[in-house]
Amino acid sequence: MQQFPKRAATVRERCRARSLTVAARPQLLACGLVLALGLPLFAQDGVRVDKAKRTITIDAKVAPRKLEHLKGEIYPIEVIACWPHPRGKKAHETVVTIEASPSAVARGLEELGLKPGTPVMGGKDEPKGPEVKVSLLVDDNGEARRLTMDKVLLDRNNGKPFPKNIHWRFTGSVPMKPDPNKNEEVYGADFTGTLIVIFPVTNATVLQTNLTMEYERYMKLETNTKVLPPVGTPVKLVLEVPAGKK
Repeated sequence: MQQFPKRAATVRERCRARSLTVAARPQLLACGLVLALGLPLFAQDGVRVDKAKRTITIDAKVAPRKLEHLKGEIYPIEVIACWPHPRGKKAHETVVTIEASPSAVARGLEELGLKPGTPVMGGKDEPKGPEVKVSLLVDDNGEARRLTMDKVLLDRNNGKPFPKNIHWRFTGSVPMKPDPNKNEEVYGADFTGTLIVIFPVTNATVLQTNLTMEYERYMKLETNTKVLPPVGTPVKLVLEVPAGKK
């Protein structure tokens, strides 16, 4: 099992620890429901895990496709989710931005019974790991509308949708040394801020697809603005673990 930073207390643990003050009563009502119903949830920095539904829901925003420091240059999409600029190393080529720690998401996947596989960077090898379904939930006049990546992404050159048969895999991240002069390692994805990549442009991420780097040469992807809300709109990034997957 990969080593992650110590996580915040689960919803259940925080509820039990909350003092019984008058000011805390509204929160205690919600906590009482969690405890009474035995809801299998934990929440941390915008990450919610639902063991019953086998899902992880992450707060996100539609990312800008133009960043001021790039002076108008727009790079093809190679990432689904990462931290925003300037903290996110891949913010110039992502669909959505998140504030959550990638390690919190990885930990959530392990809570759902998955074991990380093997991330890849470059080369001809396929990333390895258990399959996870990836989608976005957007608000459509008060109703949640689910968008899979074949709806979200288009080929820049011919307008064709992103293939439906792409597999998203929980590879986990390599460790990294933020300071090369110190023998201290961190969860690599927490250094780059990268959560999901399409091509193996980095192994400091949590999820990769089954695509090798060879596909990056001719798959030049762009977001489908006809289905995505405007830049900056809050959305939900949803990871679903199919039943029986470990």
